Amino acid sequence: MVNVLVRHREGGWRCEVAVEHGGERSQHVVTVSVADALRWGGGDQPAEVEDLVRRSFDFLLEREPPGSILREFDLSVIQRYFPEYDQQFTR
Repeated sequence: MVNVLVRHREGGWRCEVAVEHGGERSQHVVTVSVADALRWGGGDQPAEVEDLVRRSFDFLLEREPPGSILREFDLSVIQRYFPEYDQQFTR
C-alpha cells in the first residue's frame, strides 16, 4: 500500500509517502517540480501529482524493497537509477 499526501510549495509539490509492502513499512519525502508533473504525470493538479507519485512508487517497488528506496529525493532522480522510467512515464 502506498499513501501519498501532496503539499503545494513554490515551484511544485512536497509529497509525504507512507509505504507498506511485503511486511516492510517506510516513510519518504518526494519533491515534484511542475515540469516533472507535466512530463510524467500529464498534469499539474494535486490529484495528478498524487497519482504520479503513487505510480512511481509502484514502479520502484517492482524493482526494490521499500527499505532500499531513498528516504528523501526529487522525483527526477528515478530515471538516473532506472532509465526505463522515462520511457514508461513520459506522456
